Amino acid sequence: MHLDGSEAGQASPDRRRRPRLTPPIADARRAVRSALTAAAALAPHDPHDDHGPARPVPLASGALVLVGLSGGADSLALAAATAFEAPRNGFRAGAVIVDHALQPGSDAVAARAAEQATALGLDPVLVERVQVDNQGGPEAAARDARHAAFDRAMAATGAQRILLGHTLDDQAETVMLGLARGSGPSSLQGMLPDTGRLLRPFLGLRRSHTRAFCDDSGLKVWDDPHNDDPSYTRVRVRASVLPVLERELGPGVAEALARTAEQLREDDEALDGLALEWAQELVSQTDEGAVALDVRGLAADPAALRQRIIRLVVSAEFGVSLTRAQTLAVAALITDWHGQGAVDLPGVRVVRQNGLLTFQPTT
Repeated sequence: MHLDGSEAGQASPDRRRRPRLTPPIADARRAVRSALTAAAALAPHDPHDDHGPARPVPLASGALVLVGLSGGADSLALAAATAFEAPRNGFRAGAVIVDHALQPGSDAVAARAAEQATALGLDPVLVERVQVDNQGGPEAAARDARHAAFDRAMAATGAQRILLGHTLDDQAETVMLGLARGSGPSSLQGMLPDTGRLLRPFLGLRRSHTRAFCDDSGLKVWDDPHNDDPSYTRVRVRASVLPVLERELGPGVAEALARTAEQLREDDEALDGLALEWAQELVSQTDEGAVALDVRGLAADPAALRQRIIRLVVSAEFGVSLTRAQTLAVAALITDWHGQGAVDLPGVRVVRQNGLLTFQPTT
């Protein structure tokens, strides 16, 4: 007997019948098709442009994509929709199943997900068993282990994207968590649809859609008990915080949070473009080889643009991501100048001298 309960020699439910095209199935397939098409239509990477935020490279014709599959409703719907759409749009599709080994029987769950992926026609199907430590908390540790497994799978197969089943509900939870941390627009813009490595086709679909997809397709879903464990912050947001907001403020809170993330991403991209253009006007190099910015030009900028230019220069030139506190400390050399000394950042020292902010490596 197979793990899905079917007898040996019998075709799986997925191969015996083709599911009726219901609205949830049509919506999920359309979302995957749109995501793959958009990834393929991205502008080619310019090897001479090493400034500004990294841009995703286009998905090549015939490229392999891997679905990150757990066996839950979201990833299982994504696997089925991708198995249908990828070959019809000129791509190959496989799956990678990560066994976190965090609960008894996790190996059987992973084996069942692999069997489902194969029945759907995905190839190759990889199972990665990982060891999760508690560094940074259980959620962060599991995510780090999972993403390391994704990296190994991509390297082993040459896949160009990992497709993840994050939904609009996940996006709303991410925005709410970012709001609670007060971590600014970069966090509030939520998860990116395409990072160049991770592709998230379902950010516009509700979790109820993926469950309906699986029901309509006859797919047996595994429900992760961790998704109901209130010891996880995200679970408390999902089970308690968002329902309270929906009850007190009316329906549509999740959609509103997801729209906020999308609008902030658009604003962020526009500001990044302005910052890059203006930074190129302000930046120079000292005789000693240090990177320098014109203080007077920065002082005339709005605070949001000035701080973005500072972060951009430090990131592009030194590979360092600044916190808000570090960025404001550098900005104070411009807006609150009273002869103070250098600002020391990780691997970088910033000094104001002769109308310039100079950025010098310290290591």
